[in-house]
Amino acid sequence: MAKRILLALFVAALAAGAWALATKPHPWWSTAAAPKAGFYQCAMHPQIVSDKPGICPICQMKLDYVEEAPAKPAPEAATARERRIVTYRHPMRPDVTSPVPAKDEMGMDYIPVYEDEMAGEAGTVPGHAPFTLTPERQQLIGVTTAALAVRPLALDIHAVGRVAYDPALYQAILEYREALKTRATTKDSAWPEARRSSDAIARSAALRLRQQGLSDAQIEAAGRERGEPTNLLLPDTAAWIYAQVYEYEAPLVAPGQPVEITVPSVPGRIYRANVAAVDPILNPTTRTVRVRMLVPTPDRSLRPEAFVKVTIHVPIGERLAVPRDAVLDTGATQIVFVVKDGGTFEPRAVTLGRAAEGYYEALDGLSAGETVVTSANFLIDSESRFRSALAAFKKAPAARGHEDHAQ
Repeated sequence: MAKRILLALFVAALAAGAWALATKPHPWWSTAAAPKAGFYQCAMHPQIVSDKPGICPICQMKLDYVEEAPAKPAPEAATARERRIVTYRHPMRPDVTSPVPAKDEMGMDYIPVYEDEMAGEAGTVPGHAPFTLTPERQQLIGVTTAALAVRPLALDIHAVGRVAYDPALYQAILEYREALKTRATTKDSAWPEARRSSDAIARSAALRLRQQGLSDAQIEAAGRERGEPTNLLLPDTAAWIYAQVYEYEAPLVAPGQPVEITVPSVPGRIYRANVAAVDPILNPTTRTVRVRMLVPTPDRSLRPEAFVKVTIHVPIGERLAVPRDAVLDTGATQIVFVVKDGGTFEPRAVTLGRAAEGYYEALDGLSAGETVVTSANFLIDSESRFRSALAAFKKAPAARGHEDHAQ
């Protein structure tokens, strides 16, 4: 009788334990099927699914929100049985593979590579190949895109300048004016030598002004003006600003372009002017070109030789613009990934011009209306490289078999 009582108690304890295990709450994460509405999933370990935000217990990465639930477990299993796994690849380094399941240095599982994924063809960019991603996978890794369009672009050239104190130009202007007066008084002289001499002196004075950077129109204006150009020595109601622009930027600068000037000694104030002249002669030591601006200063707030910061606004016109975030620069090649119909990502080698306002001007390789990847570029690039390696891996056995047959 006692044995029967002990046996009954033992059976009751087992039943209570089974019931407790069955009703024990699961951890917040699960490898079961995802909820039918939106859910959170690990980008590197898709089997980790949760109905609320969290961290992957394997790689400690933040779970990404996915709007659509994945396929049911049964069809996934059937698909996996139908697709043959060829190899396994490193989750971060596609060039590292393993013939059997493995884990990387961080404990992350290698990603299986199926036979049907090795059908990719080599792309036009060496070492890259086009490939296709589902919308769910694109959302999971954070792919964003932008459509290319022609837009007006402008760039800013930043330079250091100073308030001019230019006795040489001041003296050259005075000499030119005196030469013009002499030529005017001798133009009706009966002595041809006097006329020729005065003409030669005027031409020489004009040449010195041109060497100082003045244009023909400015030289002509300097000859017509009356009074001394004292603003080259002591700024009055206007001051000359000289800025030094680097050689590679000088071709973009032209008279008439708007300029903003700030002065450390006058904080918070912005002086506005336009480019008046660009010197034709390059400074061989600094590899810069001098740019001149005449700035109105009715309050006489600028001092000669004071340092200033100059920003020249340069419009470069209507250009096909590609976002800077869309460009991968390998050093030898600049690559943009173009998104085609059906989620196909095509690597494209492009030729780019100047950078302006967060864009590059696209000179060759792209067309208006095309869609390009603007984020997750490195993941897309890694996948493209891996597909190219798979294509080469697939062709290698066939090539070897052909060589063996020939032998």
